[in-house]
Amino acid sequence: MITQLRDRVTTQKWLVRTLVRSGFLGSLRVDRYIRMGLNLRRHGGPSPVSGIGLAAARDPHGLALVDEAGQLTWAELDARCDALAVGLADLPGERVGTVAILCRNHRGLVEALCATSRLGADAVLLNTGFAGPQLADVLEREQADVLIADDEFDAVIHPAAQRLPGMRRLQAWTEGASASGETIEALIAANKGSRPRRPERAGRIVLLTSGTTGTPKGARRGGSTDIASLAAMLDRIPWRAGQSTVIAAPIFHAWGFGQVAIAATMTCTMVMRRRFDPEATLRLVRDHEATGLAVVPVMLERIMDLPDEVLDAHPTPSLRFVTASGSRMRTDALVAFLDRFGDVVYNSYNATEAGLISTATPGDLRVAPETAGRPLTGTSVRILDDDDRPLPVGEIGRIVVANNSGFDGYTSSDTKAFSDGHMVSGDVGRFDENGLLFVVGRDDEMIVSGGENVYPLEVEQVIGSLDGVAEVAVVGADDEKFGQRLIAYVVRARRGPAGSSQIQADQIRQHVRDQLAGFKVPREIHFLTELPRNATGKILKRELRPADDQRKVG
Repeated sequence: MITQLRDRVTTQKWLVRTLVRSGFLGSLRVDRYIRMGLNLRRHGGPSPVSGIGLAAARDPHGLALVDEAGQLTWAELDARCDALAVGLADLPGERVGTVAILCRNHRGLVEALCATSRLGADAVLLNTGFAGPQLADVLEREQADVLIADDEFDAVIHPAAQRLPGMRRLQAWTEGASASGETIEALIAANKGSRPRRPERAGRIVLLTSGTTGTPKGARRGGSTDIASLAAMLDRIPWRAGQSTVIAAPIFHAWGFGQVAIAATMTCTMVMRRRFDPEATLRLVRDHEATGLAVVPVMLERIMDLPDEVLDAHPTPSLRFVTASGSRMRTDALVAFLDRFGDVVYNSYNATEAGLISTATPGDLRVAPETAGRPLTGTSVRILDDDDRPLPVGEIGRIVVANNSGFDGYTSSDTKAFSDGHMVSGDVGRFDENGLLFVVGRDDEMIVSGGENVYPLEVEQVIGSLDGVAEVAVVGADDEKFGQRLIAYVVRARRGPAGSSQIQADQIRQHVRDQLAGFKVPREIHFLTELPRNATGKILKRELRPADDQRKVG
């Protein structure tokens, strides 16, 4: 009993200390706290986007959002969300229950999310890289009543509109005077100053899994009231209230959406642009004196692919942290970024269902650039074998996670597997002797060649360490003799070592043979001009097939 009480007191001290240090808890006037509570109640309770209403009560005149359309204060953004919610509720037809959102990073996406939540409806975030049939499948499965989309996606939307004639459509971002239908801007203007009725509960956000192997599943995220989860993240990544963050990661993805939720909770100015451009991103950081930059790993890589003279022209003295997640990061680009911009990169292991799981600090990355870091406080991570038995340090097994992620289940009939209260992530990995987590790959990506288990990531990291290699992906293909054989797809580096020729397949094979077991040497190596990726930068390995690959080069 005494030990439990002491642990509880210690935890509470850590919690308060962390929240005060970050600025989340501060010396606000009593009326501001009352207003925050009333806003939360008016919006149906906590939700992943509650922070916007809370920020409007806490700092109404503070700068909330900057995009290509201009600037908005928290009070202005909050009022626009209310007006849009009223407009959505008054749309002709049946009551709105599910709103699908197909937008790039701009105010319209944030407003659509918040307005839908204030109606008590579900908001489905759609991948901007969807093809028409895949988009139609998801909209039909999620039973979308309304689709809010940028006008650039008109051609992609057409098949879905034919399949779902009752679905109402609103345009978000429109180019110039190209708007051909009803826009959310018109709804906001028509309902300026109005507030929606209080819903029975705040709406939920439906985030789609990455979908690299087919039509993605929809994962519902409700309002988690676990303040300790926020503190655990703030304890690891140095967000500070009231500062500016450039959100380059796509907001439709779980990682980018999470950055919006955190920024609003911390009243941090959100700076964004619709399309990622590496040089423009550095310019945004400098122009807005941003202390934070949120990216997916391929964005950091694209920044470091810029010529030295361009990087020299864009210093970022205000930058205190770069927070990345979503896929594997090239270690050469990571180290180069640290060397140029300082020890500011925080690489996180994140899952749509489980939220933030672990984070590698700059110190961790200096020691082991491939690591996913250590689990956050309050998150339990175990490595299990196929029979759910814990594995010792150093051995590769299934990663299972337990935390308070706010995951409310899938929108389909699918379920998530659990083991002793821990969610099975679908990833495989290991812990080292220092407690650092390493994610080796997906459980379903394991290749069995000649009776030996091979995880593609291990081979990819070895090949990727070569100076003449820019990118690499390793997949398995059926083989009559070995069961499966390894195939490597390689993108050569644009700028190789001075005086060197382009790297060849035999050099790559020898390099792998020197560092790994013989059965891990790829039987085939194909050189491509680029690797196929989805909108979040993840490599689409299902599109890598020798017979139909059209991007081969000599």
